Amino acid sequence: MTKLLSALLLAAALLPAQAATLQADKSDLSFTFKQMGVPVDGKFKKFEAQLDFDAKKPEAGKIAFTVDLASVSLGDASFDAEVGKAPWFDVKRNGKATFVSSSIKPTGANKYDVAGKLTIKGAVRDVVVPITLANGVASGAVPIKRLDFKIGDGEWADTSVVANDVTVKFKLAFAGL
Repeated sequence: MTKLLSALLLAAALLPAQAATLQADKSDLSFTFKQMGVPVDGKFKKFEAQLDFDAKKPEAGKIAFTVDLASVSLGDASFDAEVGKAPWFDVKRNGKATFVSSSIKPTGANKYDVAGKLTIKGAVRDVVVPITLANGVASGAVPIKRLDFKIGDGEWADTSVVANDVTVKFKLAFAGL
């Protein structure tokens, strides 16, 4: 009996990490930018994340993240409608933003740098996202340049009106992590 139990425990330990399930109701995806020098906060109401992660082998982990750009909220319906238009997110042609990891590197206790490709409006950029992972929650912030992704191009490309710097903040709660 002891040999059988030992064999089962060893087999379980050798199984790959299971995918964690995003708990959307406990998660948050927000951003901050400046318009005419004044900070403006927004958020996305719909997003999905897939996470395969084992803290003992973080380098083998994978993260994929998809954001429904039409779910953007700046706290005012007219602003929300405006940022859905072509100069901004152009949700009719580019309804999703994605991030797909290419590597996960530990940087300290419960801290990781996740490198990958961020795609918004068809523009793809390499980014490194610093993440803190504790108690089933991945959190962090990453700066991006909106014009790198053609967000607010054309007449809105003037960064003295809408700053080029955007900070994306996230708190993603996972079950099974």
